[in-house]
Amino acid sequence: MPRRSNDALRPLSITPHYLSHPEGSALITCGDTKVICTASVDNRVPPWMVGKGRGWVTAEYDMLPRATSTRSQRDSHRGKINGRTQEISRLIGRALRGVVDLTGFGERTIALDCDVIQADGGTRTASITGAYVALAIALNNLIEREQARKNVLSDHVAAISVGIVSGKPYLDLDYGLDSNADVDMNVVMTGAGKLIEVQGTAEHAAFDRKELDTLLDMAFAALPLLVDIQKRAIAIPLGSEPVTVQL
Repeated sequence: MPRRSNDALRPLSITPHYLSHPEGSALITCGDTKVICTASVDNRVPPWMVGKGRGWVTAEYDMLPRATSTRSQRDSHRGKINGRTQEISRLIGRALRGVVDLTGFGERTIALDCDVIQADGGTRTASITGAYVALAIALNNLIEREQARKNVLSDHVAAISVGIVSGKPYLDLDYGLDSNADVDMNVVMTGAGKLIEVQGTAEHAAFDRKELDTLLDMAFAALPLLVDIQKRAIAIPLGSEPVTVQL
């Protein structure tokens, strides 16, 4: 099988309503990376938000012990949360709060859980893209029950990785590319083409402004495809036969 071009996404699919119990859920697959995203609605807010008339959106990210080629120990066995796990959890929460009107669904908390069941690079960006679908499904359920305003979501949120490997820009890095990247970057965008967050690191070699612009252009070129698959996944009604939408 020929290797994809440097500006092509890996095979991407989303299966909405993947789990029965959460208010919103989706399985997102990006190449060999697979993440289950769920949205759970709690009719409470953190103590520091009580009485303010606003809700809250938070996120937790984790990987199964054997999501990678070697087994990792669970945080519960180590007795502390991995720093990378905390950082990615906070990123997902920030990204999704960027398009949510927190006054639009009362004093409720929506907790997003992103569980990586198989990792091959791009787990945080896949988690953001999939978690948006789970969040939108949960909010649509609240809207149908007249517990949230129709315009509570102002836009889509999607994310993708880009990088420079052996002097060449690449889109949607798998582990093989990511582990050899001179520059590694994650770009979080709204459907309207605005930036929510950019995480760019020179792993082995510094990069200049022209290279930065090239990477951002590459990420934004993929945005319409990411938003399109999100829209098609969200549009599948709850209770229908399981359907996987693909690029």
